[in-house]
Amino acid sequence: MRIALVTGASSGIGQSAAIHLARRGTGVILTYGANKTGAQDTVTAIEAAGGTAVALPLDLGDSGSFADFRESVTAALRERWGRDSFDVLVNNAGIAESALFAETSEELFDRLNRVLFKGPYFLTQTLLPLLADNGAIVNIGSNSALNSGMEPGYSAYASFKGALTVLSRYLAKELSPRGIRVNSISPGATRTRLADNAFERFPEVIPLVAAKTALGRVGEPDDIGMMIAVLASEEGRWVTGQEIEIAGGYNL
Repeated sequence: MRIALVTGASSGIGQSAAIHLARRGTGVILTYGANKTGAQDTVTAIEAAGGTAVALPLDLGDSGSFADFRESVTAALRERWGRDSFDVLVNNAGIAESALFAETSEELFDRLNRVLFKGPYFLTQTLLPLLADNGAIVNIGSNSALNSGMEPGYSAYASFKGALTVLSRYLAKELSPRGIRVNSISPGATRTRLADNAFERFPEVIPLVAAKTALGRVGEPDDIGMMIAVLASEEGRWVTGQEIEIAGGYNL
């Protein structure tokens, strides 16, 4: 059985990715931050459909905790699946905060960096000895780092998401001798819990976003989760070093 590790899978895109990977017969280690209940909901949904999953806590903004987290992953692999490695890493966990460039504080800049770029960078490095040859990495960027998705207020957020996309290309090159494929995806506006459930708090923006989207609606977590599962699976075996926008034709 293939095993995937999906960060930030207690809701939204990460939860969808974990469930769709499990539907393809993949065991899932999923991580959560504050939303332990949501993580258990993900495990329950996977197990109810006949899959296997384990939820582990992870503070992506604390790189000093990554070595201990790797030990937790090692233990979960051995106890749940009798393995010493996993096959797929999905770097999904993140935060979303905005501020105009002139008003961006160093505190906000550093917080976004720790979670959106430094965290995935060093978490991937820490977990690399456990990632099996011929495996796959999918990094979750954002179309705010692309011309199609640029909006005022996201200079810091989008810069770190863009950095993660560049890292994906370098990893695709450096890890190719091991047969490890690395791709990034750039979701557009998607109905998730990010930005403190922004779509629930400001439902009036939904028609505005839909009007700018060629396919006429906002994104849903499954729109993204299914593509993650494809890239991580046999269907994506000849795809590496790519950045794929998944935004329904936003600003097309």
